[in-house]
Amino acid sequence: MQQDPNIYPNQASPPVPGPVLPPSAPFIDKNKHDGLKSVLSTILILLIAPILAIGITAYAFQSYEVDGPSMQPTLETKDRLIIWKAGRTWARITKSDFIPERGEIVVFIKKGMYNFDTNKEKQLIKRVIALPGERVVVRDGTMTVYNDASPNGFSPDALKAYGKDIKEPTDGNVDITVGPGEIFVSGDNRDNSLDSRSFGAVPTKDIVGTLSLRILPLSEAEVF
Repeated sequence: MQQDPNIYPNQASPPVPGPVLPPSAPFIDKNKHDGLKSVLSTILILLIAPILAIGITAYAFQSYEVDGPSMQPTLETKDRLIIWKAGRTWARITKSDFIPERGEIVVFIKKGMYNFDTNKEKQLIKRVIALPGERVVVRDGTMTVYNDASPNGFSPDALKAYGKDIKEPTDGNVDITVGPGEIFVSGDNRDNSLDSRSFGAVPTKDIVGTLSLRILPLSEAEVF
């Protein structure tokens, strides 16, 4: 006798064949992937940052702190400066002389500053007074520069705004012609500065860079 399937409601019905699904793709944890990517990026930044900082300091710009009164009243002790080095770097790349402009303030290396030991060096900051081929005469408290354009001489301090702050006479008895690849420098504090009046012209290859900014103290922040 055939049984009625409706009499047995709890009896399982025969499985209905379904569509055949393709094998599923491997499961990827997106959060884990993004976390690993973030860690690798952080490590890469930590590795690159010191190299980039060294490169910028060596070839582009560098921070300095003034120590001493030789550039007063323009610069004071403890002033924090940014020195621009890219011009000097480009001159090295192109194998040419880096000649700053008259009136610019430069940082340069001077050897023999410690007990006249030529193997030791010091970095000084001074103002450019005369350029290659020019003659500088310091006499009777006055500094005069002679060149082809001004055979009768001129006062370099009268050409730039800084000159109004130089009140005292320029001490010394100097008559020097600046050679090729050299500059004549002086501190703005003419009464208390060791500069080209004492040690002669500075080779341009010893220039580190030019003054770009004073960043501290904030009240005296200035672009040069």
